[in-house]
Amino acid sequence: MLKIKPEEIKVLSSYIYNVSGISIDASKAYLLETRFGKLLEEEGCKSYTELYHKAKSDARKTLEKKIINAITTNETLFFRDTSPFDLLKFKILPELVDARSAKGTRPGAANLKIWSSACSTGQEVYSIAIVIKELFGNGTGPKVSLVGTDLSDAAVSQASAGSYNKFEIERGLPREKLQRYFTMAGSNWKIKDEIRAMATFRRMNLMQPFVGVGKFDIIFCRNVAIYFTLPDRKKLFNKIADALEPDGYLLIGSTESLTGVCPRFVPKRHLRSVYYQLS
Repeated sequence: MLKIKPEEIKVLSSYIYNVSGISIDASKAYLLETRFGKLLEEEGCKSYTELYHKAKSDARKTLEKKIINAITTNETLFFRDTSPFDLLKFKILPELVDARSAKGTRPGAANLKIWSSACSTGQEVYSIAIVIKELFGNGTGPKVSLVGTDLSDAAVSQASAGSYNKFEIERGLPREKLQRYFTMAGSNWKIKDEIRAMATFRRMNLMQPFVGVGKFDIIFCRNVAIYFTLPDRKKLFNKIADALEPDGYLLIGSTESLTGVCPRFVPKRHLRSVYYQLS
């Protein structure tokens, strides 16, 4: 494996930050080497500096996309941490439907919008969709618009396909849900059309302005802001606050906190879970 030089770490880290918002410090040399070793070979580059200059000169940004795909973690699994999905099923969705009904909107006609802002390869989105299907499967529930976005083109492509290998499918997905909501497609498992149709996916950089995003009733932004600097986390969650309905819900990672990050959000607790609402 080609060793990265200290000056190359600085240049490449700055480039990665500019295109993705991901902050990588000088201690992450091994991370850069492991993530970009294969890419160096594919591109015929003899140094990380050469890879950087090749990416900068690529007007079509093809190499930039490959670099983003390589550096993004995409660590995910179905029903990750469990409690957010229990919170969604037993508290958030019922409360939102009741709130809309109290305003004179029939539950069956209510339109709820949910955004998974760092959806990776789609496991979080499909876990949410399964919760909705099991809660409102009889057709009496609200109409739900489910949107998944991610920085990585490769991740969005897999999420859109809804196809997972044996390792991916066994991470967090109970056997009965596998049998009910997936079918075999070659050596992979593919999400059934009735669940796939509930979601739309697109590429989005959370560090850029939220153009045309609209308002959401529920926003999931879990385990992504930990890769950003504190100033960027503050900018991100202020933009998320602007994208959330006044009575909406924000769910972040179990090890994350918005204390000192965005005072517009108030933490609230339900059983084992913490969620956030606008103050």
